[in-house]
Amino acid sequence: MAGNKQKHILDGIKVLDITNVIAGPSVGNLLIELGADVIKVELSPTGDRARFIDPIKPGRGSTFVKHNRGKKSLLLDLKQPAAQTIVKDLLPQIDVFVENFAPGAIARMGLGYDSVKAINPRIVMCSISAFGQTGPLAHAPGYDYIGASYAGVLDVLGGEPDGAPTFPGVAIGDVMASVQATAAIGYALYHRERTGAGQYLDISLLDSYFYVHDRGTIRHKLSGGTFRMKRPGRFTRDFVPQGIFKGRDHYLCFMVALDKVWGNLCKAMGKPELGRHPDFATNAKRQENAEQVYKLVQDWLDATPEDEVLRLMDEYHIPVGPLLNVGEAAEHPHMIQRGTIRTVQDPVLGEIELPGPPMRFSEFPDPVDVPAAPLLGEHNRMILKEYLGYSDEKIEQLEAQGLFRKKG
Repeated sequence: MAGNKQKHILDGIKVLDITNVIAGPSVGNLLIELGADVIKVELSPTGDRARFIDPIKPGRGSTFVKHNRGKKSLLLDLKQPAAQTIVKDLLPQIDVFVENFAPGAIARMGLGYDSVKAINPRIVMCSISAFGQTGPLAHAPGYDYIGASYAGVLDVLGGEPDGAPTFPGVAIGDVMASVQATAAIGYALYHRERTGAGQYLDISLLDSYFYVHDRGTIRHKLSGGTFRMKRPGRFTRDFVPQGIFKGRDHYLCFMVALDKVWGNLCKAMGKPELGRHPDFATNAKRQENAEQVYKLVQDWLDATPEDEVLRLMDEYHIPVGPLLNVGEAAEHPHMIQRGTIRTVQDPVLGEIELPGPPMRFSEFPDPVDVPAAPLLGEHNRMILKEYLGYSDEKIEQLEAQGLFRKKG
């Protein structure tokens, strides 16, 4: 870094990350992409459980590699008081402390907010959990999809109206919660700049999931509890034709909400008269004749090459998108040009592709050069010597006590 120029917006911020799997580690990942320095404490002897989720090579799971790039791994047996002392010795240098154990667990390790605040009153501590730190569900075991279930999201997310709900293929809630946590941390740091005071943040997957609801909650209350949102299936009845059609090569998502857009779609299909037809001219009439509308559109798609469909959609400004698989999305020129997908080097896996940082800042147009995800306990000696000034002799004594025991 030349002169005093910041590498990114959180340059100089030090983060202590004692998290596992996705929701917690994703926070540290986002903070690193914004320039923060992150120490990841992994629990001896195996470390973050994500190391073993979808293992491409032993101990090198894709989930871990994605969410832990650039972190410094400190392997500790936090059941031992000496290991807890190491963490407490680090706290005066830390700006942000993130953990995602079950509520109460971090306090049993001697690292609850009251203890942490007593050591460093300026620290911002963020706890991430399935249901939050308070409430009747707080101590229930929970993961992403359990939060989605309680939030009423899985009930409407996918599947046919009269069939079973479907299971998501990505950890939407984990990542949503991590984004909420990252935003809250940024605001808390801003508050600290103005007041000098740190604070405690309670972020839950359930809260993050439930926040996506709009009309379902309003209508439920106004109906006296009788209204229930239903899974739409392939098409939503609010606007016709809006939903998923089958193209030649992909399913295609059509968003035709306005009568003007319907008229443009009719022009694209070579049937401009349908835009003025009394059975189809308004959304209300298209709702009445939905099956006819769906057939008209599907018949055209069956007869038209997909490239031509997409060209016409662009020409007539009709919102439509092909349902790409993840590989096709990663190879799309738009993703590549924006850095939404990027190629990185991993010391174990070699050249891999990962999602790029989603936050863009005009003052920091270039992404941070983030190193690969760490090996288990890779930075133990470096952290203990450079951050805490421990001598080689002291480190060897701690090793003899089994503080850094490694397995797997």
